[in-house]
Amino acid sequence: MQKQKILLIEDEEDIAELIRLHADISGYKIVTAADGLNGFAAVEKELPDIIILDIMLPGQSGFDVCKRIKSTPKLSHIPIIVLSAKSEETDIVLGLELGADDYVTKPFSPRVLFTRIKAVLRRNSEEEKSSPVIVFGDYSIEIETYLVKKRDKQISLTLSEFGILRRLVSNRGKVLTRNQLLDDLSNDDAYVVDRNIDVHVAALRRKLGPNFEHIETVRGVGYRFKADD
Repeated sequence: MQKQKILLIEDEEDIAELIRLHADISGYKIVTAADGLNGFAAVEKELPDIIILDIMLPGQSGFDVCKRIKSTPKLSHIPIIVLSAKSEETDIVLGLELGADDYVTKPFSPRVLFTRIKAVLRRNSEEEKSSPVIVFGDYSIEIETYLVKKRDKQISLTLSEFGILRRLVSNRGKVLTRNQLLDDLSNDDAYVVDRNIDVHVAALRRKLGPNFEHIETVRGVGYRFKADD
C-alpha cells in the first residue's frame, strides 16, 4: 500500500525535523520546503495528499501560499493544515477563510497534530466517496433535487438555508467561517435577502426542529456540524 504524502512548508529546521520524525513513525511519506515560493512549487510538483503550512515564511507568507493553492483548480482539492505561532482570532479566521481545513497553533503536540492530519485525510476521503444523498440521524439531504427530509416528511427550506446545511453536513467536524458560508451561497446563485449568516442559521435550526442540535456555533469564527452522528 502506497504511503500518503505530506508536504511540510516550514522554515524552522528543528520543527521540521520533529515533524519528519513523527511522520516516519506514523507511516507517512514527507517532503519539505523552507519558504513560500519553493513551497508552492513543491505543491505543483509533488501533488501531496495533505499540506502542513507555516504562516511566517520567507519569500511569501503562508496566507499567500494558501490563497494561491486554493485558487489553482488542479491543487484546490488538497487539504491544508496551518501550523503557526500566530494565534490571534483574526489570524485563525483568515486562515480558515482562505481555505485551510484546520489551524494548529505553536507550541504544539506532535501527537495532536498527527491526529488532526489523520482526521482531515479521513474526512477528505469520505467526501470524495460521498453519494448524492447525505444521511444524518433521521434526516436526509438529496443534493441533486434540493430536498431535505426528516424520516419521510419533507422540510421546506430556502435555497440559502439548503446551501448552508449542505456545506456544513459535507464538512462534518470542520469549522466553517461565516464568510465561507456566504461565498457558498453566492456560488449557488441563491438570493440572500439578509447577508447575516446567523439569521439564516437560526431559521434553519427552527425549521429542522427544537431537538436538532447538530449545528454548533463556534464563537468568533462560525459554525460546525457535529462529526459524531
